[in-house]
Amino acid sequence: MSRSFPNTRMRRMRAHGWSRAMLRETVLTPADLIWPLFVTDGQVIEEPVASLPGVSRWSVENIAKRAREAVDLGIPCVALFPNTPSESRSDDAAEALNPDNLMCRAIKAVKDACGEDIGVLTDVALDPYTSHGQDGLIDESGYVLNDDTVAVLVDQAIVQAEAGADIVAPSDMMDGRVMAIRMALEMGGHHNTQIMAYAAKFASAFYGPFRDAVGSGDRLKGDKTTYQMDPANGDEALAEIALDIAEGADSVMVKPGLAYLDIIWRARQRFDVPIFAYQVSGEYALIEAGAAAGAGDRDALLMEKLVAFKRAGSAGILTYHAPVAARLLSR
Repeated sequence: MSRSFPNTRMRRMRAHGWSRAMLRETVLTPADLIWPLFVTDGQVIEEPVASLPGVSRWSVENIAKRAREAVDLGIPCVALFPNTPSESRSDDAAEALNPDNLMCRAIKAVKDACGEDIGVLTDVALDPYTSHGQDGLIDESGYVLNDDTVAVLVDQAIVQAEAGADIVAPSDMMDGRVMAIRMALEMGGHHNTQIMAYAAKFASAFYGPFRDAVGSGDRLKGDKTTYQMDPANGDEALAEIALDIAEGADSVMVKPGLAYLDIIWRARQRFDVPIFAYQVSGEYALIEAGAAAGAGDRDALLMEKLVAFKRAGSAGILTYHAPVAARLLSR
């Protein structure tokens, strides 16, 4: 039976708010959000990030307060990223393995404040700890060494798990690191520590404000195109995702988000694991800048984009707008 006008009037179902709500295909809730937070050294510090309006670096005790805020808003998980002091950065990223580093202190503070009320996701990569800003160890030419880096990442993941991390999230894009981390977690008794792999992380122009926030931007020598993905490649992204799942990832991430909705959609159709999207710093900053310039209503812009991630198949979204979105959703 074919549908035709006037028996079918598509607008009939849109005429009332209650009807639109009842028939809504994609539903977004605060439980779909992960809130990235930047940790800095010192006490009672709130340090605004100039390139990320509305986002700050927080000292450890204030990170715990933000986590408590997330619980109250119904946000189930926070993601932590450290702004390591300059004097603690080195070519070998030794501070990443310090059990009393910023990341580990923040993990413990969140767990002390919130217990099991919230999950803690931690970044496994060396760029917040290296003096050169790359995600791994480098040779004399500046090339990032894969296997040597993986060995450090494994130890870094274990240090974070022992501090109380619920999800370790390798964002480095080294080959083989998920399997190595999974084996180490199992051998160390961390059977319930999840791995969310940054499986399809593209060499993007949208990361600039994030690098400012963690203090690696000015230090970066060269670029990251030898390990992060070419934005032109979709089939390769699916191959990367497949490898990380086979190596033991519990969930995978596509990063950035909005420019790669096709990757999220294709991955959701092919793989039976949760697919997460990261609405990255540049995407956040563009919304704020656009709204400030009068290009649109900030709240409407951000909610439309978050719904797009869900519609494309994301199980959840990492976004700096998480508390704003959660408040809007609770109305």
